[in-house]
Amino acid sequence: MRVLIANRGEIARRIIRTAHRMGLETVAVHSDADQHAPFVSEATFSRRLGPADPARSYLSIDAVLEAADDSGATAIHPGYGFLSENTDFASAVIDSDRIWIGPKPETMALLGSKIEARRLAMAADIPVIPGYDQSQSPQDLAQAARRIGYPVLIKASSGGGGRGIRIVDDPGEFEEALAQAQAEAERAFGDGAVIVERYIQQPRHIEVQIAADHHGNVIHLGTRECSVQRRFQKLLEEAPAPNLSDTTRKGLESAAVALAQASGYDSVGTVEFVVDAQTGDYFFLEVNTRLQVEHPVTELITGLDLVQLQIDMAADKELPFAQSDVSFDGHAFEARINAENPAAGFQPQIGTIGAIRVPDGVRWDSAVVSGSEITPHYDSMIAKLICFGPERETARRHLGEALDEVVISGPITTAGFHRWLIEQPPIVAGDVTTRFLDETTLPEPPAPPID
Repeated sequence: MRVLIANRGEIARRIIRTAHRMGLETVAVHSDADQHAPFVSEATFSRRLGPADPARSYLSIDAVLEAADDSGATAIHPGYGFLSENTDFASAVIDSDRIWIGPKPETMALLGSKIEARRLAMAADIPVIPGYDQSQSPQDLAQAARRIGYPVLIKASSGGGGRGIRIVDDPGEFEEALAQAQAEAERAFGDGAVIVERYIQQPRHIEVQIAADHHGNVIHLGTRECSVQRRFQKLLEEAPAPNLSDTTRKGLESAAVALAQASGYDSVGTVEFVVDAQTGDYFFLEVNTRLQVEHPVTELITGLDLVQLQIDMAADKELPFAQSDVSFDGHAFEARINAENPAAGFQPQIGTIGAIRVPDGVRWDSAVVSGSEITPHYDSMIAKLICFGPERETARRHLGEALDEVVISGPITTAGFHRWLIEQPPIVAGDVTTRFLDETTLPEPPAPPID
């Protein structure tokens, strides 16, 4: 198998590592802005896609397939973001007689629509947040919001990543918020359809990792806590999710497996839930039909390689173990290190990476090396720092010690912000909701040095 990675940066390097360990050849595809990026030289082969503009490179189905033809790739791994949840791309890969490393396109289409996924969950007796998706008429949506009761959440039916979402506290704000959410969803996903739901006042964002093969076998690989978010963008994740009752945890895991079975899922994926921190009640949110950015924390507590599982499932292999064979050991945290300035509203930074120093005993999944250029063209995440411990507090302290030692010279990053973040009492206690950062005063930036 020769695997083309239709992605860039950290995730391309991550996939290349596993593919090479499995004895597979790899093909990196790149834009002009990434021609000197580490992932390009680390692959067996590389091919140019086009200019820096994602629409003419990483988001161009034609350019990716042309690179696959030219390089002799027999399989395509989409990574996350870009074309990873694009059903047209998945279908085009399969139609070109290549292996698509992901779930079948019809399942992606079913679960990629939050409206259809919600209906599937209801049919499978999985709890969903009270909401409305029967019409896209502004009048009907406004009436539904009044029936549901404020505050409500307007969210895009397609896509993810926090785009196309608005919280509305008052009926007078609904019309403007709806227009904003629909416009943002249309720009991001080409689909302006939305759902209106009751807004849970103290929501936790909890995920369940699933793995399924082409032979009907489905298992879960435990929970992840992803509630530490800023503007619906995750910043810090951990596994397993702390402070869940056995009833809630088992309910989440069973619901995730049931939904995978009901949809005919056949790859690695993630089922996301909202958990009411006040009651422990849980509600289906959505399914991500791809590898998640935060997958390393699950790998560290299970000892499994999720990329290898993806590749093996795509190659029609059966899951090599049953649910009873999966064991969970210890605790893991992941800090997403972004080239952003927290003191300037997390404004993205550009420039050349200077020295990098990472302590021993951690996992460092990085897009950059010394000399790498951070450009304005793509996502600002440059690395993920993942730390493990035999129990949660040890893992948290390990992350803190590692952040003390990490050095990334050049553009400002969020490493220092994360050092402050993990010492906040709700983080220490494992008692956070998605509103935590919105309700917390961020630290003042340090005073400039005296000349």
